[in-house]
Amino acid sequence: MRVLGLVFIVLAACGISNANDAEYIPSVFGMQGFRLFADTKEKVDLLVRSEGQQGLDFLKMPRNEDGTFEVLVAPDRLSSFKSLMDYNEIRYEIFVDDVSKVLRAQDMQQKMMRSFKAGGVSPNNRRFLRYSEMKAYMETLAQTRSDIVTLFNMGKSYEGRDLVGVKFSKGGQNKPALFIDAGIHAREWIAPSTAIYIIKQLAEDPNSADIFDKIDIYVLPSLNPDGYEFTQKSFVNRMWRKTRSRSRYARCVGVDANRNFGMMWNTIGASDDPCSDIYAGPEAFSEPEAKALRDFLESVRGTIKVYLSFHSYGQYLLHPWGFTTELPKNEPALRCAAEKAEAALSKVRGTRYTIGSSTNTLYAAAGGSDDWAMGKAGIDLAYTVELPGGQYGFAPPPSDIIPVGKETFEAIKVFAKYVEGEICQ
Repeated sequence: MRVLGLVFIVLAACGISNANDAEYIPSVFGMQGFRLFADTKEKVDLLVRSEGQQGLDFLKMPRNEDGTFEVLVAPDRLSSFKSLMDYNEIRYEIFVDDVSKVLRAQDMQQKMMRSFKAGGVSPNNRRFLRYSEMKAYMETLAQTRSDIVTLFNMGKSYEGRDLVGVKFSKGGQNKPALFIDAGIHAREWIAPSTAIYIIKQLAEDPNSADIFDKIDIYVLPSLNPDGYEFTQKSFVNRMWRKTRSRSRYARCVGVDANRNFGMMWNTIGASDDPCSDIYAGPEAFSEPEAKALRDFLESVRGTIKVYLSFHSYGQYLLHPWGFTTELPKNEPALRCAAEKAEAALSKVRGTRYTIGSSTNTLYAAAGGSDDWAMGKAGIDLAYTVELPGGQYGFAPPPSDIIPVGKETFEAIKVFAKYVEGEICQ
């Protein structure tokens, strides 16, 4: 529809940044959360094309007309955004009147619990750990459970942090393996916390010991520690998504590392604009974090059978491809394993996930880690796991850490059975 396209261009023009050199971070003060109800394909397409514009932060983007979009709108974009919705007869409701109030409350709780050292540095439902605490916990496990736990270091982040994870193994060479990473998007705090919970269960629960009798399990709790720490420093940075790499564009920092992998890089669902939240980077694997994961998976090529990347939110089990509606040849196995995993996790507290390919279930987004893992690294099954989001979606409370961890761990057991060759072969 020509009118829709015209209005889209007008909104895009509103997002052009001014020329000063201060880093651009949309203000959370006065930022509002909107639910959008797009009841035609044209309206859905308009909203999908709006992703990545400055001041519009799409948190949830269903593919079909019966879905509900969720977007955070910066205060300086509210007027033009509402005009766009009204002009195109897209019904909306406000689900957060002031995002800063939600984030400030969470930040105060975090600081209070941290001052009391609540829960120590092990996973708990009182606070989200800092990256240094995650690392310290893994280092402790490598000492106290050296019979099954070893550390692996994939390299350095842009700001020089070690990209550290743990490997669970009872010995043996070239055993089939499961690989889990989390936190490629900085603000998705529940993802690293879930990964740490899984590490805790594997290391400390005697009933979990048989999971890696025949296989190895790798868990990397934060693939973007720079971004994660940036969101932890102040609630005004809480919605930061990208890495923290610098370029010649002084105002616009970072790359969406999940658009930076070399599988159909920057062909669809990504942006060339360094100021966009879905900026794909100047080239594939420009980010040291993406490059480190690539190099590590290549170093263990042939052993990894399942790759899982934890994100939030939305309760989706998404498999490749993210750049085309065409399904991979092994789609029956991908669906089989996902359905069994979803059935297992749903028994914990009734949580249900939607299963399907990224493009057909949500939207196209080329350059994702799961596409590269399956398409280039020779891994059998690869998934993006969109975890639950809590009351507001974008800022789940610490009380969600253990419930989400428990149900996700049940899914991990199922994927481990695939690695062992017991299901969906």
